[in-house]
Amino acid sequence: MLNHLFSPYTLKGKTVKNRILVPAMVTNFCTSEGKATEQYIAYHEAKARGGFGLIITENYAIDPLGRGFKNVAGLWNDDQIASHTKLVERVHQYGTTILAQIYHCGRQTNRGAIGDIPVAPTAIPCPFGTDIPRELSIQEIKELVEKYGDAALRAKKCGFDGIEIHGGHGYLITQFLSPFSNKRVDEYGGNFTNRMRFALEIIHNIRAKCGDDFIIGMRISVDEMVEGGLTMADSKALVPFLEQAGVDLLNISVGNYLAIDLNVASAYTTHGWFADRAAEIKKVCSIPVIAVSRINDPILADSIIREGKADFTAMGRASLADPEMPNKALNGKYDEIRHCIACNHGCIGTLFEDGPIRCVLNPSLGKEFIPAVPKTTSPKKVTVIGAGPAGMEAAISAKNAGHDVTVFEKEKRAGGQFYIAAIPPCKGEISDFVRWQVHQAKQLGIQIHYETEATVESVRKTEPDTVIIATGAVQVKPPIKGVDLPHVVFANDVLDGKVFPGANCVIIGGGQVGAETAHHLAQQLRNVTVLEMGDSIAKEEAIANRWQLLKSLEERKVNLMTSVKVVEIKENAVIIDGANISSVPADMVILATGSKSLNNLGDELISSGIDVQVIGDAKQVRNVLSATHEGYAVGLLV
Repeated sequence: MLNHLFSPYTLKGKTVKNRILVPAMVTNFCTSEGKATEQYIAYHEAKARGGFGLIITENYAIDPLGRGFKNVAGLWNDDQIASHTKLVERVHQYGTTILAQIYHCGRQTNRGAIGDIPVAPTAIPCPFGTDIPRELSIQEIKELVEKYGDAALRAKKCGFDGIEIHGGHGYLITQFLSPFSNKRVDEYGGNFTNRMRFALEIIHNIRAKCGDDFIIGMRISVDEMVEGGLTMADSKALVPFLEQAGVDLLNISVGNYLAIDLNVASAYTTHGWFADRAAEIKKVCSIPVIAVSRINDPILADSIIREGKADFTAMGRASLADPEMPNKALNGKYDEIRHCIACNHGCIGTLFEDGPIRCVLNPSLGKEFIPAVPKTTSPKKVTVIGAGPAGMEAAISAKNAGHDVTVFEKEKRAGGQFYIAAIPPCKGEISDFVRWQVHQAKQLGIQIHYETEATVESVRKTEPDTVIIATGAVQVKPPIKGVDLPHVVFANDVLDGKVFPGANCVIIGGGQVGAETAHHLAQQLRNVTVLEMGDSIAKEEAIANRWQLLKSLEERKVNLMTSVKVVEIKENAVIIDGANISSVPADMVILATGSKSLNNLGDELISSGIDVQVIGDAKQVRNVLSATHEGYAVGLLV
């Protein structure tokens, strides 16, 4: 079925075994000196073992002042070669081709990461920057060209099959290419020929130092998606020059930091949404191209190759969610694949706090270097109460550790509040993760008792050695006058189809739950107003997803009111304080004012002498990343 995806491709005499690749994604798993750690190596090795044909590593800084984060990889000195050589050796043993991406952030970094003022073609700050960058002199530009070539040569000494030059996403090379960021009036600015001079000099330098048998790839933003930035027309003119200079492989991306909601596509972006741009670039070059962005399923990836839109498909965040995805697809085990849901909370959210990346769905990400816990020789009877993400993850990991596991779930389905989170527009793929957990449980022989509310008596009958309580949380009513009127309902009940919405809906609470409920109702052609005490809407949402959600709410004409306090709920209106408007018409009032932990059994079971572990929202209301990771850890060590 996936013959196109699993066909080989020969590039510079090196055969890539299939068309599925891992694109560069920063992990923050290296040392502050840019050296590879065992965590970093094992992370890539897992993907090679999982069947990916080509891995492009995270961006290796060519200079410590070009880093975007403190613990990214580096090839700016010879001391870094030895550790990255080990990485290449470990990946090559699976027949996987590996390229090192090399880059310089230019203005898209900060003093916290590099300890100095960033540099750029022109002294214009990054939209997210904290400093005005220092404009590079011509001498410094020449030195940077040499540093790119030297970093590539070090990559060759490590054994990498080639490099990918990061010429996209608003980093230094893009800053030179684009009139959005390059306002120079010397030979590196102004007309098109001058703006691409820096990129072409880098390619020539690398080829001269690394030879003809070394793969040179380049990632480019063919459309920066910002006013005054690079467009597809610009890129179609640029690409033949890149090919003539010596580029062997083009990675077709879009955007810069100002368009971060597009170059790190969220759940609000369609699958494979700029594969068509890769197809357009193929028309003006004879070298292979890579399609990327929201390609999270091998069937979709095969379709892109089959249509001739691209020669390779990059499945980056898909590889975070499931590093075994290619092998599973090759063997027809589609139900085994854990698909990325593009939530961006672990891979981008923690990274932008300068922490190591994580994955909401895959708690073993970043732990590949930790030896597997051997199956127990003394299996326990484990009873899990609650089949939400935390409870199911605990059940699966406990069963994998060799224990006898039973699950009680009071609802007719698994998923808990995470199932409800799948209902708003663009969030439907969440339900696939719920399905994946249920399928895993079935494969492992875990018995789930649905529509069974656990009691102390029923739990005792299972004669458990350990009880894991994962009963989640319940929404709470705020102390507002009129909150008990019949037309006041909870957001979860609206989303779960338990309440038919009114024509004029007022949502109290503008966090992620309130904002997504508003999107859901607006798509059903309701008039929706959101009332939020704070000064922003959905502030806990990941940046790309939040930007897209707010854009959708604006397009659907949802009335977003911040810094307002609800004073009273009446039969036909909500009375507010803190804005020019003192009342908002409403025939339905929806509460999205937070949740509290639900744990009615813990103390009673503990007093009965049973070992009890409380996890997820039942322990403390947090996000699903905490729930799955906590469930995974407790299940292994029960």
